[in-house]
Amino acid sequence: MWDGKAKINGELNTTRGKLFRNGKYAMFIHWGLFSQLSNKWKGKTYYGIGEWLMNSNMANISAQEYMPVAKDFNPVNFNAKAIVQLAKDAGMKYIVVTSKHHDGFAMFHSGDNKFNIVDATPFKRDPMTELAKACKDAGLGFGFYYSQNQDWTAPGGNGGPEKDEQGNKKTFDDYFKEKCYPQVEQITTAYGPIELVWFDTPGGMDKKYAEQLVALVHKNQPGAYVSGRVGHNLGDYSTLGDMEVPKQNVEGLWESVDVTNDAWGYAWYDQNWKSAKELLTRTLSTVARGGTYMLNVGPKPDGTIPEQAAFALRYSGNWIKKYPQTIYAAEASPWKHALPWGDATVRGNKISLLVYEWPTTGHLYLPGLISEITAIKLVNNKKTEALKFTKKNGWVDIAVPVKAPETLVSIVEITVKGTPKANSIQCVDPKIETVIYADFAKAINCEKAGKSWMEKFGEWKHAMQVTKWRAESKLEWEVEVLQPGYYQTELNYTGLGRMVWKIENNEGGIVQNQQNSSSVYTWYPMGWMKFEHPGKYTIAVSLIEGDGQKASLSAIRLKKVD
Repeated sequence: MWDGKAKINGELNTTRGKLFRNGKYAMFIHWGLFSQLSNKWKGKTYYGIGEWLMNSNMANISAQEYMPVAKDFNPVNFNAKAIVQLAKDAGMKYIVVTSKHHDGFAMFHSGDNKFNIVDATPFKRDPMTELAKACKDAGLGFGFYYSQNQDWTAPGGNGGPEKDEQGNKKTFDDYFKEKCYPQVEQITTAYGPIELVWFDTPGGMDKKYAEQLVALVHKNQPGAYVSGRVGHNLGDYSTLGDMEVPKQNVEGLWESVDVTNDAWGYAWYDQNWKSAKELLTRTLSTVARGGTYMLNVGPKPDGTIPEQAAFALRYSGNWIKKYPQTIYAAEASPWKHALPWGDATVRGNKISLLVYEWPTTGHLYLPGLISEITAIKLVNNKKTEALKFTKKNGWVDIAVPVKAPETLVSIVEITVKGTPKANSIQCVDPKIETVIYADFAKAINCEKAGKSWMEKFGEWKHAMQVTKWRAESKLEWEVEVLQPGYYQTELNYTGLGRMVWKIENNEGGIVQNQQNSSSVYTWYPMGWMKFEHPGKYTIAVSLIEGDGQKASLSAIRLKKVD
């Protein structure tokens, strides 16, 4: 992992990437010639990420067929000020926009290649110039996405034609010298100060090329970061898998990149928008894991942002304006994972408890806080209210109003002595359903590994899975229980056919049941497990009957039976 301690001439550079490190929240914009097609080609809709429409997994469009689309690309309603204002309203601190994606089309007036928005379209304007100025005027940072390795229309580019129009054979080195390097030179010199250059899909590109690009960016933009996807561990920070919010804290300097719906570029059919609450909680949970969240919008062919995305961004942005301390310059949760009802971020000696699911019982149960508490307050916009609390068995029982003060996420602020510290053990809430993921389990005679898959082409999902179950296999969690009694248990798994699972704890509680399975992760109820007393338990799951080579378990869920 990158530590974020960038150096210039051997000296520590504390200004490089400042907005990345402290802002924590940014707008990604996927916009290009692919937006004009909006996932349709020759009357057929292709489902997935439209910027890959040329790929053989999508419409498999040749460069000769694709490049003429530019004559119809005329985003007459593009308004840089409106887009920048939306980012500002959303609470974002900088914008990163696609200057050139894998299709090779430049969204700026490239001096080295005519396949660009000024020379090849009727639009005849450089939207990057307009965005750069609008960001500067609004006080936001600005940066570029650039596809350095893949270029499907440039001769010699990875995935591109092998010969130029004159029939001359072209190599990757030709592409790099004639198009890639000059274009990166231009975007790092012609648009004023930039926050970062976000390279992508390095593939098998030689290290020497990546080194040249990194040196170029840092020479021309000493204050800018280079993304980890430049390859060869040469970036200033790392990027997780697309659309991934990790389950536990990640060390170092990193970001999560996500989407407002399912696609990056605009897709005409994609109406599966994330709600304002989902956008907000994914942002907060990324910061709580120690990262920065960059959230994508895909402008329409006319250059406007879809109104559904704009609505959700502004709604969640109104919340951020009221509670900026939860995101900007905030640090990771001392629990190192989510809590049953939400999450937590830290600034100084103050912990912001981010309550996604408000307890209607009047009690918010906080496990494992080690630091000494000096005050607990309910924060409601600019008003605060002192809250009473008691401690029992290592838990803090906070008396809260029955009704949530906020519709999206409510804030309880804890002030402690010194740096906040907490026990990271998984804890079972006595009132709110608790999900405990395989990430936090010990696998015995079975295999635990991360799994990533695509729902649609380019729409990524991620999970920690436990596979290769045998007769002697077990998956064990160490958990803390506050209130004894019966808890409904459920397992989340995939598989083939009926399976018999056994759940047991080290005090003699046993649940064993047969349920069916499917090819997608599904929750299956198993039965009531009894915990005889408060305290620490070991919960173990084993597969008693069924095809253990097809079974994949990802989580257990417990809820108190009242």
